[in-house]
Amino acid sequence: MKITVIGTGYLGAVHAACMARIGHEVLGVDSNPDRVSALAAGKPPFFEPGLDDLLSETLATGRLRFSSSLAEAAEFGEAHFLCVGTPQSTTSNAADLRYVKAAVSDLAPRLTRPCTVIGKSTVPVGTAQQLAERLRASAPAGDQVQLVWNPEFLREGFAIADTLEPDRIVIGTESPAGIAVMRELYEPMLAAGTPFISTDFATAELVKVAANAFLATKISFINAMAEVCEATGADVTQLAEAIGHDDRIGSKFLRAGLGFGGGCLPKDIRAFMARAGELRVDQALTFLREVDEINLRRRRHAVDLARICLDGHLAGRRIACLGAAFKPNSDDVRDSPALDVAAALQVEGANVRVYDPKAAEAGARDYPTLGFTATLDEALEQADLIMVLTEWEEFRAMDPTDVGRIVKRPAIIDARNCLDPQLWREAGWHYRGFGRP
Repeated sequence: MKITVIGTGYLGAVHAACMARIGHEVLGVDSNPDRVSALAAGKPPFFEPGLDDLLSETLATGRLRFSSSLAEAAEFGEAHFLCVGTPQSTTSNAADLRYVKAAVSDLAPRLTRPCTVIGKSTVPVGTAQQLAERLRASAPAGDQVQLVWNPEFLREGFAIADTLEPDRIVIGTESPAGIAVMRELYEPMLAAGTPFISTDFATAELVKVAANAFLATKISFINAMAEVCEATGADVTQLAEAIGHDDRIGSKFLRAGLGFGGGCLPKDIRAFMARAGELRVDQALTFLREVDEINLRRRRHAVDLARICLDGHLAGRRIACLGAAFKPNSDDVRDSPALDVAAALQVEGANVRVYDPKAAEAGARDYPTLGFTATLDEALEQADLIMVLTEWEEFRAMDPTDVGRIVKRPAIIDARNCLDPQLWREAGWHYRGFGRP
């Protein structure tokens, strides 16, 4: 099929390249000309493992190209994917829908023939129905333009695999025709046995936010258990392993540490709470307030632990903060716990040096007062304390003996519980993890 992808940020760029990979003709559209130029040259403006190669491969086939023209998109596409951002509002916890609404408002008057508009952005429940009505009212093709809602479930660092080999495909539609279009679009995935769930708009919208709310709750639960473990001398890593063997619980997302961040979980659970309030069912989601608070409390705890490790004084102490991205294999620093901790340490007078293999440039844009280093050794040099804040493999592979020759003082806080405590302690280090004795 001839498809367009409107919005070529993280979601859109990956989706466009993957749709071209499975054989569709794809036009990626974005209002940012610099982004369009970079993608057209095979250079994504963010880091995602494998995306550079995938872009080069699909651009070379001629099935993928990029443009800044919505008019060209409307003329070209049989199906139009909406992949624009829905950030948290600057004035409330609600989702900011201006980009989604603008995309529909700009596209609709150009739709002069039958087509399908497919929403992938994460939106509050009820949004799709409003957009469907706007499309029918504004598009010259009227009722021949149908809306389908198809939420995305990408994990940063694994986005290509999650697109090409999804664990499920969910669509919300008002018509059998919408189902037929989506089956054609995702035919290779369906042939491989991917579950296909067709439902209404509201359910499809809720699937995404409910999934994120559940994952956030699971992370905050094990972090709450870490607080109890620290008070009792128990080991949260062994606790997580033990309860994870229960197949009703499972072991995924049960690693205690600094908590979640990024562009999805924090803003999605807050938007979910805000929407529940609008629907007058806010009591149903009051538990998410505590989920959010537990998560933020872990950041404060990291600073408190640093203060304890440095005998109560942070001012003037040199601290190596390892990690800026909210998770490894990404350069995304949105709502990054690592950078929040680094900034809080700096506010208390610490001499903070941050190193991240991929996210230093993005981190420096958002936190210009922090000191970023080009190499790991530069960050470690003469450090009074090391804090592992993002679990990059480069940090997991550090040799405690080698590192001990670089730092001033052998003290390390493993805020992601990704290191071997015995290995570091046997090498003479003062090791502190989260929720570990």
